[in-house]
Formats: sequence, C-alpha cells, structure tokens
Amino acid sequence: MDTNKYNEVSEPKSPTLMGDSVNGKRAELKRYFKATWQRYDSLFSLVNNDEAYYQRPERLRHPLIFYFGHTACFYINKLILGKYIDERINPRIEAICAVGVDEMSWDDLNSAHYDWPAVDEVRVYRQQVFTVVDHIIDTMSLVLPIKQNSLAWIILMGCEHERIHIETSSVIMRMLPLASLTPNECWPTCLQTDSPPNNVLMPVEGSVIKFGKPTSDDSFGWDNEYGCATLALDDFHAAKYLVSNEEFLGFVESGGYQNTFLWTQEGQQWLAYSEATMPRFWLKQSGEYWQRNLLNEMPLPLDWPVEVNYLEAKAFCNWKNSLDDKALSDNGLSDKDNQGLYRLPSEGEWLSLREQVEGDLLSWQKAPGNINSEYFASSCPINMFSQGDFYDIVGNVWQWTESAIDGFNGFSVHPLYDDFSTPTFDGKHNLIKGGSWISTGNEAMQNSRYAFRRHFFQHAGFRYVVSKNENVPNLADNHYETDTQVCRQLHNHFEQLNSLSASLPNTKQQPKKDPNLAVNEQHLASNYLDRLANTIVKVVDKYNVKPMLKCLDLGCNVGGLSFILAKYYSSIDAVDFSARYIQYGVKLQQGESIRYVMPREGELTDFHEFTLPIELQEQSKNIHFSQGDIGNLKNIFAGYDVIIAQNTLEQSYDPALFLAHVHQRLNAQGILVIISDYQFTEEVTDKTKWLGGQKINGENLTGFEALTALLSNNFTLVDEQEVTQIIKTNTRHFTVVQPHLTIWQLKEDNRH
Repeated sequence: MDTNKYNEVSEPKSPTLMGDSVNGKRAELKRYFKATWQRYDSLFSLVNNDEAYYQRPERLRHPLIFYFGHTACFYINKLILGKYIDERINPRIEAICAVGVDEMSWDDLNSAHYDWPAVDEVRVYRQQVFTVVDHIIDTMSLVLPIKQNSLAWIILMGCEHERIHIETSSVIMRMLPLASLTPNECWPTCLQTDSPPNNVLMPVEGSVIKFGKPTSDDSFGWDNEYGCATLALDDFHAAKYLVSNEEFLGFVESGGYQNTFLWTQEGQQWLAYSEATMPRFWLKQSGEYWQRNLLNEMPLPLDWPVEVNYLEAKAFCNWKNSLDDKALSDNGLSDKDNQGLYRLPSEGEWLSLREQVEGDLLSWQKAPGNINSEYFASSCPINMFSQGDFYDIVGNVWQWTESAIDGFNGFSVHPLYDDFSTPTFDGKHNLIKGGSWISTGNEAMQNSRYAFRRHFFQHAGFRYVVSKNENVPNLADNHYETDTQVCRQLHNHFEQLNSLSASLPNTKQQPKKDPNLAVNEQHLASNYLDRLANTIVKVVDKYNVKPMLKCLDLGCNVGGLSFILAKYYSSIDAVDFSARYIQYGVKLQQGESIRYVMPREGELTDFHEFTLPIELQEQSKNIHFSQGDIGNLKNIFAGYDVIIAQNTLEQSYDPALFLAHVHQRLNAQGILVIISDYQFTEEVTDKTKWLGGQKINGENLTGFEALTALLSNNFTLVDEQEVTQIIKTNTRHFTVVQPHLTIWQLKEDNRH
C-alpha cells in the first residue's frame, strides 16, 4: 500500500554519542531536548479542561496531573542527585510528582494523600525547568564521545524518560472521555480500513541469537540493554501479521472472556477485578463494535491490530489451542508440523524476526513501519507495512512476549537512576518489543527493552508463534541477586533474622517498664539490627508518656529494622531513596523468598535464600514501604510518634534541610532517632552542606556538634551511645563500623 500520501510528522532522531564537533553536538542535544519538550506539551495540549487532569480513568495509575509534572521533576531530581545544581525550583511539586508510576507495592496511588498542584502551577513549573535545563546545555562542559558519567548523558536520560511518558500518558488520555480532548493536525488518526488479510504462519529458521547492546554503540541506552547473552533457537513458525481485531473477535464472540479455563490464574484474578468482556479500547453501541483511539471513536476497524494486555493475548493463544486439530493446518502447517502449540514469542524469537528489518532508527531515512510518530497518531491496517516476509515486526503496536525482563550478564545500574530496571526484575513484568506508532527515540530502537505488568495497557498487541519445542526459548532466569552492594545489605539484614522471634517480645504496644523488653544479651551481641531495635525500644519506653503507635523508618534499606520493630508499632512507614532495596522488603512481606550470592574466597561463591519467618510475616502487615527522598519528603509523612533516620544524613545532598523540619513530622513528645557515622563525602554532599567534619572559623566542628546545634532548639537529647556494626564482605573479611546513636525527644510546644 502507498503510504506516501499520508502526512508525515518530522521527528528528530536521537543524538549520537560520538561526533567531531563539540558545538555541533551541543546544538544537536539542544534540538532534541526542545523537540522532546514540545512534543510532551503538544500531547497535553489535547486536554481541553483542567478537571480532566485530576480524573483517574485507570484506577491503577495516577491522574494526568502527576505525569504532567513528573518528567520535569525528573530533570531536577537527577541534577540535584548528581550535584549539577544545588537548589530546587518547587519542592512541593518535586515531592508530589517524583515517584509512583508503575503501580509497585511502594507506589502510593491514593489520591487522598496528595494535594495536587493546579495545572497552571505545573505549567509555570515546567517553563522554569525548561529554562534551567536549556541554560545547562548551553554552558555545560562537553567532551566527546558522551559517556554515562557525563552531564550530557543525564540530559539524554531526561529526554528519553520524557519520551517514555509521552507514550504512557497517551494511553491514559485514550481512556478519558472524548469531550475532554480536542484533536489537532499534529496528532492525525489513520482513516483507512478494509477487510483484513488471512493470517498465516511463516517458517523461521533456527539460529543463535546474541542479546545485549554493545558498549560501543553510538546511541543512548538504558541499563537493562547492556551486557551480553546468547541463546540457540530451534526452527519455529510465526504469524505473518499481527493479530487483527477480526481475528480476536472470534475469541470474544466464542465466549473467551467467560471461559475461565482459557486464562492463567493471574488472568482469572484480573478478569474478576476488571470484569472485562472485550478489549479495553473496544466498546459496543447499538449491537455494533466500535474502537476508541486516542482522539476519536470509529466502527471497529477489522484490519487493525487488536490492542490487549498480556493476559488477554495469552488467553487467545490458549483458545486457539483448544480448537480442533484442523486449526494449525488452516494456518499453513502440514500434518507433520502439526505438533506445536500457539503461544506468544520469546524475546529471542522476536529478535530473530527483527533481523528481517534493515537498519535501525538512526540509519532510517524514513521509518519502515508505523513508528517514530512519522505516520499516524493511531494504529493502522496490519498489511500496510511489509518488512521482509512479515508485517509490522516493528511499529504499529508493541508486541507482548513470553519473556519476563531480567538483566543480561554484565548488567549494572546507572548510579543516578539505580531503580529504572531492577524493580521490574521480579518475574511479573513481561517484555514488549517492536514499538508502536507513538514510540520515538530509544523506544524505537532495536536494542530497546521495556517491560510492563501483565495486566497493563499500552498501545500493545501481539503476534503468535508455533514451535515443536514445548519449552519457551527464554534465557535462564536470574534467580539470585548478584549486585555486590545489594547482596551485602541483604546478608547483613537477614542472615540471623530467623532467630528474632525467639528473642523479641510479641507485642504491638509496650507498657512502661515491661520486664519482657530485656532481650537476651548474648543474642544481641550477634546482631546489629537486633541490638539497635532493642536500644530504641528501651529508650522510647523510658521517656514516652503515651503509647508509641506510629513509626517512620527512614533509610529502611531492605527492611530489616522495620521487620523487627513491627512487633511494637501498629503502623510503620519504611522509606528509602532507592527501590532497588525496597523491593526486597516488599517481597519478604508478601511471603516470597529472596536469593542472593556472597563471595566466599577467590572465585568461590555461597548462595543464600531467605524467607521471612511466619510470625514476622504476619506482623509485617503493618509496614508500608515507600520510595522517598529525605531532603524532600511528601507532606503525608507526618504524625509520627517515632522517627528513625539510619545512615541517611551522610547519604543526603542536604542533611540540614531534613533536620530543620523533622520536628514538624512528630507528634507531641515524639522521639527522633539518628544513626550516623558522619562520614560525609563530596561525591554525595557538597562540602558546604556537611554536618561537621571540617574546621569552621578555625575551630574543629564534629558531626555530633553540628547535629546538636541544629536540633537543640526543638529537641532534648535523652540518650547517646556508640554502636558497633560488623559488615561481612566474605567468609573471612569483615568491615567494622561504629556509628553514633543519638535519641532526641521533641520539646513541648515545639512541633511547629
């Protein structure tokens, strides 16, 4: 089909990392930043009333006002974290719109907890951020090639992050009432539809697939793309076309949504929750099926790809397998081939198909499919863009796979975005491949790897494959955490936690002078967190005059201290800056086991597995894990009887800012517990914001002296002591740390 007659949108390509001219590269970065920003504004300009920004058409996502501010906040938060700037623009917006976009267990989706900003306030904020970033691009030091430790990489990261949210925000807009959206020429819907072609299965030869983006690649990449792996594929057959609306209609009209035996257990749970009877973007009017696109409704275009979540795609494949023996041969297989099952392709099988597409985004003069926003602001017929023997290997809609996302060998996180990928390495996020009509930048590239919850709606459909091998050809799951820093924390938090239930009293509220609070001293000598919890409990019991019910554990890490203290407090908010750590606390709380490795000696490694003891798991239901920045906590973190800040001051870019306001988060006579070694570094905290550890006016100022000066107006010091922490690095090597524990009580009438 001739696609030249359609209006094409000019979308700039992602800047390359290399180049001969610094000035030329700076101009290229600036064009890409501005184009990305303008495209985001253009999308949100489709919303024609401010009330729509606060609606939640998808119950598992934030309202649009969050996403409108989120991408701008991302720039500021990363620039502060990297110490490229030292002042926030709008702390309130930057706290509210910072995290909470993937419906993780630690994402707070309760709108009652948010005082959302006005739309105009966010518009002003976005312009302020634009000015800051634009100036940084003009003035920053730039060395070529751009590397991951350079400021230019952070600018690219912000651009690609915003392009992701162009897509995810458009999905939410697609769920808004049409009356809330006003179309414009920048977002043209495809108007072409006809009878669909008959989908047939095409043979694909087995091959050895290499995974991983080379570090020498000349384009920006997310952490999960790098590393390497190989996988041998057997011969298989793949559908020539994406599954069309007409093909999926057979499943719907045969009672596919009512026949629960076709659905996985997870799929059945989703059906009960959603009460779905057809794809999310279908509707029925006067007995006829219609489709909702981003900006219009139209009679169901039978030759367009169906758009569903993984669970629906999986049920469709199971339905195909439930049909009679004639099904496979009708799709182009001979009797001797009629031994396979319909299923979704693996990541490796999609990569095998991808070899039929010439080039990649940076080399395309014109996109070979409905991708990069070059054609439509909607999907289009499944037989419009041929690519080798197939259609729509890339573009039109994303394609669900049978592969859960994980890291390749050699995977490592970026230090300024350490939880982009790792929270999705949980077996619950499946990869989508190929991009959609709105995918641009990194999303449109061959090596991109994006994964979503299986019930998630994206502009995503699927194609099916058939192979004789019953096993899905996936890379082996990485069941064991191997990141050295994370493994060390897991080991030192949980190695001896199994014995806690025998040593700590089982009570939510401790009466004053309860003799049971005297924990076995021999056991305490063996476990740092156990000793720490015991000290906190005893001191709080000594000084409180009312029950201590609500606790905030800042710097909770993987959750060890929170699990111990869950015996004593009816509510614990466990907060950490990084979801890399939080995810393990959540897994344990949900009854899952965690696995990790620890070095023994030389090349020898020990493998560990830990599951929270049943009694602690039951008690842990009162813990709510959240991601947060102590330098800019949301206002909802308030009303506590006890606040614990463990090893967070020295990991903060502005520790004094937290201490200046922490009293406002405590109830009357509340307790503040600070655990710190005062080892501030310029890598984390600008030297002008250190708490001690330097000479002021020629005199030594220690961390404790600086802490006392900041807290003494609002708090009384009630206890201090040195505590010893022994951190295991391998079987015969340990690091000994002696942090300073200080406990402060809020003075009367000093909450404000």
